[in-house]
Amino acid sequence: MTGGARPAPAVERGKRSWTLWRRLLLTAAFLLLIVNPLVNYHLGITFVQGWYQSLGIGELRITSPLEGLESLLVTRQVAVPTLIGMLVPLAVALLLGRVFCSWVCPISLLAELVAVVRRAVTRRKAVRDRLVLARRLLWFTLIAELLLSLVLGAPLFVFLSPPGLVGREIMMFVFFGTLATEGVLVLLVLALELVTRRFYCRSFCPLGALLALVGTVRRLKVRRQAAECIGCGRCDRACPLGLAPSLDESLTAYCWNCGACIDSCDHGALHFYWRTTLNAGRPGAEPGNPL
Repeated sequence: MTGGARPAPAVERGKRSWTLWRRLLLTAAFLLLIVNPLVNYHLGITFVQGWYQSLGIGELRITSPLEGLESLLVTRQVAVPTLIGMLVPLAVALLLGRVFCSWVCPISLLAELVAVVRRAVTRRKAVRDRLVLARRLLWFTLIAELLLSLVLGAPLFVFLSPPGLVGREIMMFVFFGTLATEGVLVLLVLALELVTRRFYCRSFCPLGALLALVGTVRRLKVRRQAAECIGCGRCDRACPLGLAPSLDESLTAYCWNCGACIDSCDHGALHFYWRTTLNAGRPGAEPGNPL
């Protein structure tokens, strides 16, 4: 070899594909939205009821944190069942960050299906993000949504949440054989995927903003090993949220731990790390255990 160039390390055989596992979980979560109302309606089995805005499993009630917060603001009453129902998703966000958005949310699965169709039609592997707004708009969306709910006295996101609308449309079709007009919002969100990847998720999803806010202290993060990074930028192009893992933006609140950047890196520079100590985020401290 000449020129002193550092050889690129070989790709690990049997490398774990986080994207594959994520898509499998997204599919399973979406199938639950379809199968559950069919089981409720046709078989009369009601052990599992509802969808991801409010999911009942036996006596356990799991409530979306944003819907629960809206309910508390609108009613101006502290409802213990609502608080208890919010604990599970909040605990997940505290540990794993905004993983509901990337690993469970039906909008993510539908957006990936749109991307597959787009690639088949245009023969282009990636879409250019033509419309990119300031990331901090996500926080203003959350504040505005909560203020409007408080002023109007109505939980807006309960009725207009695109993820919730997917589940609601499926249930309406199963139970009543019809669809609601609000479902047009889902089509609009998916249409925007042709302009910018995850446009709604990046800037306008108040639930994603709330989970990201809670996830600022998350234990699971994508970390970059500077010694292995060659600055090729493949991870930046792979990120559906337009972040730059090569500049350590995967450590910010905006990252939703999808693992796409890890799968794109052939040099082993990016890994999921589990933060084992409270000091792990400080300079010079041990970052945690790689997964």
